Amino acid sequence: MPSAVVALVISWICGVDGLRALWILTADWLWGSVSCREGCSRRCNLGLNRYEWRSTFISQKTYHDPMNLTRTAYGTWSGGRFMHYGEQLSEEHYMKLIREAFDKGVRTFVTADVYGVGRADALLGEALSGVNRADYCLVGIVGHDFYEGLRNGSRGYPRFSDPALRGPEGYLPYLRMATEKSLERCRVSKFDLLMLHNPDSIGYTSDAVWDALVNLKTSGLTDRLGIAPGPANGFTLDMIECFERFGDRMDWAMIILNPFEPWPGQHVLAAAAKNNVDILARVVDYGGLFHDDVKPGHLFRDGDHRTHRPGGWIEHGVERLEKIRPIAEKHGLSMLQLACQWTLANTAVKSVVPTLIQEHGEGARTIESKLDDLVALPAENRLSAEDVETIRAIGNNEGCMLLKGASHRHEGQDPRPDEWPMRPELLDLAVRWGLHTSW
Repeated sequence: MPSAVVALVISWICGVDGLRALWILTADWLWGSVSCREGCSRRCNLGLNRYEWRSTFISQKTYHDPMNLTRTAYGTWSGGRFMHYGEQLSEEHYMKLIREAFDKGVRTFVTADVYGVGRADALLGEALSGVNRADYCLVGIVGHDFYEGLRNGSRGYPRFSDPALRGPEGYLPYLRMATEKSLERCRVSKFDLLMLHNPDSIGYTSDAVWDALVNLKTSGLTDRLGIAPGPANGFTLDMIECFERFGDRMDWAMIILNPFEPWPGQHVLAAAAKNNVDILARVVDYGGLFHDDVKPGHLFRDGDHRTHRPGGWIEHGVERLEKIRPIAEKHGLSMLQLACQWTLANTAVKSVVPTLIQEHGEGARTIESKLDDLVALPAENRLSAEDVETIRAIGNNEGCMLLKGASHRHEGQDPRPDEWPMRPELLDLAVRWGLHTSW
């Protein structure tokens, strides 16, 4: 009787939805913590769990349990429709692959509003329509203004923080608008993580930008915040400074990191860990080489992004691949799984999002087989510390390219979207973190 009276009082104060939410939270506490192989506090497709059980009591509109990123993720740049890697899947095939990824156990999906000027969002939303929102983690990425900005050829759309488009007073209205439109296309009401896409120097350093992002979080449009630097490699000192200044507001950062590109990404990991920023690693497949069907003499389609890599990268990469293949075979791993486990063995790296590519020509694997490789990633990391360092030495790429972001090369120049002059504060930071000052 007393419990019934309490329930009636809570229902009168909070309404039925409030009572349901309280009931679910209580049930969660009684049930205890469960984890799946992806570490997402759910058993996903491994059997009935508390989240499936409670879904009969509460709708996703009234209660959303924020799901953090899982060890493996699927990016909407896979499949060649919006980023030019390999064959371009039809829209039907593209959506089928996303749904297949979910059905096979992938629980984190990453999309960016600029891909296909919103079309990637829409196809992801359609592919996952009907899936319980509490059963997957959704990462949104905004920052390129394709609403008011004009595309500059291969350089793409300008950053929203371009002074030619708006000043600091316009950052919040833009970010709110872009986030809400992306959510609408994805057919959801909230992101689990919202990231700033390819920040310029303003995005890394502006209090107004980060105040605006925090506003979106407190408004309920996202549960977490982060940055996704790019599109090229670099931004090392800029990221470390951003972690130190805004790490209390930031949860995740996405960087390029794989066995054959440990540099320069590895240099931000200690700072990320110190500031409690988790790392989502992209390009884990190293341009498709770790899928094991790109060989010397491979012909890329016109416009394939990989044609911008330096000459001989495939030959040199395959040579290194064969040197580390015995390590994969020793542990019963495919080459992609080896790349994923090596990347996850690095400090602060909690999730990997390789690009799934449908190559063309004889000997090409199906993109579905590459998805199978990813979802079969063993839960335990089989690599020893010695394995990790052996692979790092074989894949060492330090100094192989000019890096983007702050650099002495741009002294006296006005900042551009992805490169700007070095600042003394960044050089001091480099010294503190034991890094060289010749960026």
